[in-house]
Amino acid sequence: MSSRLASDRLGSVRLIPARLFAALALGAGLVAAAPAAAQETKIRFQLDWRFEGPAALFTLPAKKGYFKEEKLDVVIDAGNGSGGTITRVATGTYDMGFADMAALMEFWGNNPAAPSKPVAVMMVYNNTPAAVLALKKSGIKTPADLVGKKLGAPVFDAGRKAFPIFAKANGIDLAKINWTAMDPPLRETMLVRGDIDAITGFYFTSLLNLNARGVKDEDIVVLPYPQFGVKLYGNVVIVAEDFLKKNPEAVKAFLRAFTKGVKDVIADPAAGVASVKDRDALIDTALETRRLKLALAGSVVTPDAKAEGFGDINGPRMALMASQVNDAFGLKERIQPDRLFVTGLLPSKDQRNIFAK
Repeated sequence: MSSRLASDRLGSVRLIPARLFAALALGAGLVAAAPAAAQETKIRFQLDWRFEGPAALFTLPAKKGYFKEEKLDVVIDAGNGSGGTITRVATGTYDMGFADMAALMEFWGNNPAAPSKPVAVMMVYNNTPAAVLALKKSGIKTPADLVGKKLGAPVFDAGRKAFPIFAKANGIDLAKINWTAMDPPLRETMLVRGDIDAITGFYFTSLLNLNARGVKDEDIVVLPYPQFGVKLYGNVVIVAEDFLKKNPEAVKAFLRAFTKGVKDVIADPAAGVASVKDRDALIDTALETRRLKLALAGSVVTPDAKAEGFGDINGPRMALMASQVNDAFGLKERIQPDRLFVTGLLPSKDQRNIFAK
């Protein structure tokens, strides 16, 4: 390039008015800053089970854009049981998840040396959905009637694992209970066929599965654990320790958006199920709406949840549960409940007032 040409070009730059040059520079700065301002934190989230009615608690806030409003890019995937979800969050495959509190305690107790253990950050099912179910024709009416009977459930079922706690609360000798294991799809089928006398399971799952097999509500006996002296907590929102350390504000934002969505689901379950159907078009809308309403009534909108505040826990109650799970599950190491639930991340009490009409 000749010195004259370079001088001409330099001169042309000098001909730009100072105010115009400043405006152009400011505009360039804004363009450069725009991507950073719009950047979202990605959260890989796994449910405890398939896309069924209760999944609306997460799919509705996603559909309504509540996570996006908090600058979060949340991907929600179906699960295949709390144990699997906890393991995947622990290994970093997922950042957050939804899982049973007792299963989380079991993971901590049996994996004391795990480099990263998921922690609970919000209580969702204040009361466990676990229950014993039987057919009326079996003659089972109370927990005492289970003595000498044959019970069935998958070996990893939350109700089966916690049954020793249920038995102790109701004076049942475990040596007089006979167990049969099976895959989840066979549980209710075997009960209807008479292969077993009773089953354990989440009431809003097993009850509807029995309905689907032609059994009417009036022919089913349901013994919910919370109504028979077992005050265990149910499902919680969990997060990987490493993710929480790096993204505490993102976790708080997730819980704010989620809480807002839960309130909407309680107000309009039909809209909640519609958001689930967007994820799985094959679901039965009427069936899943009933499942969602059962879950809300028995585990979310409960007297205990109202007393403790949605999302929060009662310290002594959590400590008692930890002791019960330690004994019932035969854990390798006794767990410290205050390490499992991280406080200080929940939305304000006003924001968590989901019971207000």
